[in-house]
Amino acid sequence: MMRRNAAWLPSVFNDLFDTDFMPKANATAPAINVKETDKAYTVELAAPGMTKEDFNVHINDEGNLIIKMEKKTENKEEDKTARYLRREFSYTKFEQTLILPDDVKKEDIAARVEHGVLTVELPKIIEEKVKVSRQIEIG
Repeated sequence: MMRRNAAWLPSVFNDLFDTDFMPKANATAPAINVKETDKAYTVELAAPGMTKEDFNVHINDEGNLIIKMEKKTENKEEDKTARYLRREFSYTKFEQTLILPDDVKKEDIAARVEHGVLTVELPKIIEEKVKVSRQIEIG
């Protein structure tokens, strides 16, 4: 049974932050683009300031693609004349599960981070069409 390709894109993209777990005030979800070509699906996740060390991309036991992002930053400003110390903590955590289409070649999935964008390449299983043409001997 073939699933329709569009079905693997979770509807949670639309209402990701309308849940009790993540109120809209905390809407720090990165923008996600998904492209499809004849040979692959490409997932792009905008994450300015993030490095590859801030991401974890893996396939779970169910064969779903899990993208996790976590970054902690701390800024300190010290004013020696006024004798105060100000600290600002920033903590970003994001996790998204993508149910992959049946035609993804899971062992060849690759991910990279460039210019604040995480790109995950999901190559498709290309089924070779066997040629059945042959010369028929005339008896």
